[in-house]
Amino acid sequence: MDSTLSAWMMKAQGFDIVAVHFNYGQRTEAKELDAYRKITQELGVIDSYEIDLDFFKQIGASALTDKNIDVPTGGVEEGVPSTYVPFRNGIFLSTASAVAEKHGASALSIGVVEEDSSGYPDCRENFIDAFERAVNLGTKDETNLKIERPLVHLKKSEIVKEALQYSVPLHLTWSCYSNEEAACGVCDSCRLRLNGFMIAGIEDPIKYETRL
Repeated sequence: MDSTLSAWMMKAQGFDIVAVHFNYGQRTEAKELDAYRKITQELGVIDSYEIDLDFFKQIGASALTDKNIDVPTGGVEEGVPSTYVPFRNGIFLSTASAVAEKHGASALSIGVVEEDSSGYPDCRENFIDAFERAVNLGTKDETNLKIERPLVHLKKSEIVKEALQYSVPLHLTWSCYSNEEAACGVCDSCRLRLNGFMIAGIEDPIKYETRL
């Protein structure tokens, strides 16, 4: 939902969109890929990349990529959650930066939200700022990428409201960490999403097994 809104916001500013999606061995890989394809068709992109990062499964250490680790369903975990994938956003940004440099892009957009940053260190704005500096140091002199993070200071309820303002197809988005048919409703991501819709006073259009 966050990445989709960020793409719609960038398009509204007049940017042509080159979309990048990662298959990294996540539990809901097939569902996320299907969602990506439908969303990019709605968005109207000038190019699209579906990139496989199989090594995340080899690294493991995350409930999203290692099926020996259960996805937590009891609410917010203390410290870094077991669903944190080691340096995932850093690796995503590195790969997307290569795509952006190929296309001569002026901006790279990521849907990070600092509401998540207490658990996920790679969602913090100071990390994005540091990464932007590194990208521009490590690319051609004529490459000057701005890493946009339009949602970074928003709450999930504000993201829901913004999505409606931009006519984002929320029914196509997927947030669940566990399921591909009906969202579980009890993982951290489902809880955060459902709470955002509840505070916004709007019905979430996707199907859930449980709505807490």
